[in-house]
Amino acid sequence: MVVIHGGSWQVHYGKFFMRGLAGDLVRRGWAVWNIEYRRLDGGGGWPSTFEDVAFAIDYLPELDAPLDLDHVSILGHSAGGHLALWAAARQKLAHGDPGADPRVSFKRVISQAGVADLAGAHRRWHGGAARRLMGGSPEEVPERYAIGDPMSQVPLAMPVLIVHGVRDETVSVELSRGYADAARAAGGEVELVEIQGEAGHRAHIDPRSEAWSAVVQRLERPYAL
Repeated sequence: MVVIHGGSWQVHYGKFFMRGLAGDLVRRGWAVWNIEYRRLDGGGGWPSTFEDVAFAIDYLPELDAPLDLDHVSILGHSAGGHLALWAAARQKLAHGDPGADPRVSFKRVISQAGVADLAGAHRRWHGGAARRLMGGSPEEVPERYAIGDPMSQVPLAMPVLIVHGVRDETVSVELSRGYADAARAAGGEVELVEIQGEAGHRAHIDPRSEAWSAVVQRLERPYAL
């Protein structure tokens, strides 16, 4: 399992936020690759954040470890959910695009409260972190959003699992709903699990949470939703 942390793509968040989930996955028998990438105010943004994620994934064949690279999944939380969905679509990119020509393919992708619709996030956040990541709005740099926005790459060639709290005040569940609707309309295989109640945005990275339990239950299924 490739694991990607969130934190609005900002420098003061890092992969240590995913240690709880990584540890739980290891206990369940998974090999985990908890990756890092350059973030805003630390050399990140377009295209370096995307290139770092791609490089980290493509480094898997170089590891001196008994990995089954024919059965790799990818999971991300929040901004990491955006990057996971993007990484799962890299085979659609044209040669020369940031992240094109992947060396590793995935059997499934999991977005936990992810920014599944980058242009939608830009609208909701009046630019905000989405604008800083991409260096402009969808109208100003449409070619970047055509590459870096998961909504531009539906459907994916693998099952997609999205878990999102309905009262998430950090990343609206509407972004996940919009992605799921668009992906299904394009013929994609998507399951959206909406977590009811007061579960906060960070509940998704707590291995004791209902949100994580929803993921774990589905991981027991052999690459099907």
